[in-house]
Amino acid sequence: MRIFNTLTRQKDEFHPITEGEVKIYACGPTVYNYIHIGNARPLCVFDVLRRYFTWRGYQVKFIQNFTDIDDKLIRRANEEGSTVPEIAERYIAEFWTDAKGLNVSPATVNPRATDHIEQIQSIIATLLEKGYAYESGGDVYYRAKKFKEYGKLSHQPLEDLEAGARIDVTEIKEDPMDFCLWKAAKPGEPFWESPWGKGRPGWHIECSAMAGHYLGKTIDIHCGGLDLIFPHHENEIAQSEAANGCDFSHYWMHNGFINVDNHKMSKSLNNFFTVRDVAEKYGYEPIRYMMVASQYRSPINYSVEVIEQAKNALERLYTCRDNIDFALKNAPDGGETPAFLAERRQEFIDAMEDDLNTADALAAVFVLVRDINTALTENPGKATLTACADLFDQLTGVLGLVYNRKNDALDSEIEQLIEQRTAARKAKDFKTADAIRDQLKAMGIVLEDTPMGVKWTRS
Repeated sequence: MRIFNTLTRQKDEFHPITEGEVKIYACGPTVYNYIHIGNARPLCVFDVLRRYFTWRGYQVKFIQNFTDIDDKLIRRANEEGSTVPEIAERYIAEFWTDAKGLNVSPATVNPRATDHIEQIQSIIATLLEKGYAYESGGDVYYRAKKFKEYGKLSHQPLEDLEAGARIDVTEIKEDPMDFCLWKAAKPGEPFWESPWGKGRPGWHIECSAMAGHYLGKTIDIHCGGLDLIFPHHENEIAQSEAANGCDFSHYWMHNGFINVDNHKMSKSLNNFFTVRDVAEKYGYEPIRYMMVASQYRSPINYSVEVIEQAKNALERLYTCRDNIDFALKNAPDGGETPAFLAERRQEFIDAMEDDLNTADALAAVFVLVRDINTALTENPGKATLTACADLFDQLTGVLGLVYNRKNDALDSEIEQLIEQRTAARKAKDFKTADAIRDQLKAMGIVLEDTPMGVKWTRS
């Protein structure tokens, strides 16, 4: 597999540290509000990455954190007359509602920053001991310029970063580029005891601590949005490599931004949408489809037209899968595995191996749909249909799509009603047959009489 590595600015051949295993760290949300559609992209994209590696036989350890102590949480708690833990608990629960709706699997571990204060303080102590950090006014800062490779991820010299960054200039810093590892407690804020006084961790240090704790000093892949390259990921590298004396991550993957109607998403432009907002109108699955329908590094333009296109495309996928199930009910025994299945599988793999190109992988799925639809017209045997269903489920499963299939309990009730209607028609009891059709219609079930029997779909 080739991955576009932000660190090298090229597609690098992927070689895991340990054969057959992949260690991935993905930056998770700051839990002070509902996640927005921009947050949904890395959630969906890197969930696909994880699913693909698993499908290909790797043992994947996937860590995605929650930032549950931050200025935003403190501000939200103060506004609501609540506490930071209460805000964090509420929005972690809301996150899981949206993640489940988007078919995003829980990580191997979803650690919280506040549960890893000991590990955070240990790294800070090491950086102080090595001279990469210093105490000042109750805070602890990192000496950015002491780390000779600072800027290697964003590919900019320190001078350019310094000129373009929003730098908090204070008298207690040695240099404007230095960043905070430990913040001295302010009145009314949560705090932890430390060798440097009461305080709380800075944002960047938490990911270094949690990645190291769960994955080791060097990991395979670190993921996140483009907006995290600088300063967050740049600072993670500086902290981790200075403390541990080795590479932090071999590969860095960053997804592109989401625009809304060709404009940057912004509350000031009134074009800011949470996942919950969009899901209430269109459902969660069209959102996920939109996220994987483009190659992850490309920008996405969200609009009503795009989400409607996603809904229509999903309908094609569901119709194909339902047609397979329907054909299986009355299919003859036997049949051979069609040659096109191996071809479509390889096309899918070739696309995914080329820097997780989900757009081309999805195109291969739709060619598979076309092939299956053609095969269905030839009254194939059960073995043929089962092979088609298996590959369809595998490929859509890697992409995390077609996960809202029929409810078995309700489907059984529908099938019984259809059988009763069929029996009534055979007995020429058309009044009863029509009444059952009307009952199913009221349940949102549309019937279609075909040569192979009665087919039903949801309206």
